[in-house]
Amino acid sequence: MKIHLIAMLRDRVGELCKVGNFDEARHAANAAVERAEVELCADRDSILAFASALEVRADFLRVLQEWELARDDYKQAIDQLEAWHEYCVPLGRLHAGLGAVHDALGNTARAIELWQMAIRHFEKATPPALLEMAAVSNNLAFLKKSTGDLDGAENAFLKALEIMHKKRGTYHEETASVCNNLGALYLQSGFYEQAREMHHMALDARKKCLGDAHVDTAQSYNNLALALIQMGDKKAAVAHFENAISGLTHCGASCVDVLQDVGDNYISYLMAEGEQPVADLVKTRIAEIQSSW
Repeated sequence: MKIHLIAMLRDRVGELCKVGNFDEARHAANAAVERAEVELCADRDSILAFASALEVRADFLRVLQEWELARDDYKQAIDQLEAWHEYCVPLGRLHAGLGAVHDALGNTARAIELWQMAIRHFEKATPPALLEMAAVSNNLAFLKKSTGDLDGAENAFLKALEIMHKKRGTYHEETASVCNNLGALYLQSGFYEQAREMHHMALDARKKCLGDAHVDTAQSYNNLALALIQMGDKKAAVAHFENAISGLTHCGASCVDVLQDVGDNYISYLMAEGEQPVADLVKTRIAEIQSSW
């Protein structure tokens, strides 16, 4: 089976999943693996085709949260390609996928190990697979953060951010997302000046890319407000909370949870400042927006 047919299959499985036709997607993924296995020999192309078919099926099984079956396919695909060091990018993807499975299964240490291996494979590619490396670094940072390794998380987020600036530019949604993640880490760690800068960068990018009436922009307004509170800039914090609520007003009922979170943060701040009447007004306004949806 030629490798370009695997790419076509990946698209077909993806389209079937989008419309919820998981039975047909499973048939397509299984058929590709079976066909590629029949054609498997010592030829490199046949080995890569088989590993790619296994990857397609493993990715599909992850969508269904069939973790053990996905793990087995990823492991078998890695075994097929391990001897072929030139396949750095496929090996990186496979280790990243297997790491995601172990993360879902709660095997944190193994997930970290696999994601670090994925990054090394992406680094060794010619040219290096930078965007793939950034995505895995971002995931790795979250996992390190969850274990309390804040320095390791910072380093991983910074690696992802450096790549995004280089490949996507300052004003891009993906760059903004990493800035936001790093800002949250700094806020948690008590580095409020750094948190402020990261959330400012995320907000500037999201305003430019998405506009004010977008849930991600509202979240950046909220996150920046939280950093500003810690720095004692109360006037600016209030302005950013207000901007968040104003933007969410136009986002619709799908954003009700975000509106509630922003409202809770704003109201908690006002109450801590002894501004109970203002807090009550905000609470009423949040309820009115929700009822209008």
